[in-house]
Amino acid sequence: MSEIIIEGSRRLTGELTVQGSKNSVLPILAATVTARGENVIHNCPYLSDVEAALEILRKLGCKVKREGHTVTVNSETVTSSEISESLMHEMRSSVMFLGAILGRTGKAVLSAPGGCEIGLRPIDIHISAAEQLGAELTEKCGKLSFRIPNGLRPANITLPFPSVGATENLLLLASVTQGTTVIHNAAREPEIKDLADFLNLCGARIANAGESTVYITGVKELHSAEYTVMTDRIAGCSYLLAAAVTGGSLRLNNLKPAHIGAVIPVLREMGCSIVTERNSVLLNAPERLKRVRIIRTMPYPGFPTDIQAPMTAALSVADGTSAVIENIFESRFKHTGELVRMGAVIHTEGRIAVIEGVRTLCGARVRARDLRGGFALITAALKAQGKSTVTGAEHIYRGYEEPEKVLASLGAEIKKVDKNGRKTN
Repeated sequence: MSEIIIEGSRRLTGELTVQGSKNSVLPILAATVTARGENVIHNCPYLSDVEAALEILRKLGCKVKREGHTVTVNSETVTSSEISESLMHEMRSSVMFLGAILGRTGKAVLSAPGGCEIGLRPIDIHISAAEQLGAELTEKCGKLSFRIPNGLRPANITLPFPSVGATENLLLLASVTQGTTVIHNAAREPEIKDLADFLNLCGARIANAGESTVYITGVKELHSAEYTVMTDRIAGCSYLLAAAVTGGSLRLNNLKPAHIGAVIPVLREMGCSIVTERNSVLLNAPERLKRVRIIRTMPYPGFPTDIQAPMTAALSVADGTSAVIENIFESRFKHTGELVRMGAVIHTEGRIAVIEGVRTLCGARVRARDLRGGFALITAALKAQGKSTVTGAEHIYRGYEEPEKVLASLGAEIKKVDKNGRKTN
């Protein structure tokens, strides 16, 4: 267990090169199971979720090597089709391996997933999609066993919700399904296109990825490739908000403005000056942020649910009252109770949070319960007067690479300590 300690009221300024995308690298690593040979993946961030994915690959029989931010995966030696219960729980999104394992071995065994602090993450959409491509499911004693008794078959599939994970699993499995599969109401996130671009380099034939209707013409098998993962747009937005809440200035040098198109107008409404170029974003924040009338989280290209928590923290010190409606997850306001402990005035009911901005927050000992909520607490602590301690920091390291070092480089007084109080950075 680790903690992050922050001395607040420090203005953040500077520039960053943002880490590789967590939400992109995980499905790409899963895809290496299907892509036979030695795959070389660049821009892989050091995250606990990534390390869990690499361990899953090793347990499946792949040979894995990491050198800095480059990971090499040789999948010629795949020997297993099962992900253990412990690894399933270590990385909640490990269901993304379903399509890759099925496509490679014709069978897959997973543990039934549970919930997490932001709500249940049922995989019924994943199961239905796999069944439409020819998979059969047997469930016994908490284990989900998939097999393909009569071979894979193409299908015309309409997703009931534009699920990112289900879209990714379909791309992986349909890529090696003979014939043409069509996905309607597919997820449109940039990470979907990043996965498709990697798969196409491996010999897949995917068209229109990143749009609502995607076409996949299956091939017999995929070969290995070398690929560079896209920038993490969620981490980029998080650091923009961290700078904004302190009245700071920040340039992100490797982020496509189009990828955060729903966030930029909100930052401007909050009083920030935003200058965009082809692959950079420059933010200059006012001394105090302005309120935002209403924000609704939506599937891409709408406002991302992953930015809702850090945004809520920033709005807690804005001038005026803001409202946030969370449309994606049913329990994603767990961080607000901790923000209230720091002096925020936030009222929640169901999926709605009303934030009455205060001029200042007070440092406190608070607990991170999930990844994005944890960064929200860091965001608030950067603005607060006095010292804050964020416990449960292991959640934050699932998605942010050394955030204490990144923020310190911008002027924050911040450190990570282990459970015995020893500084670790």
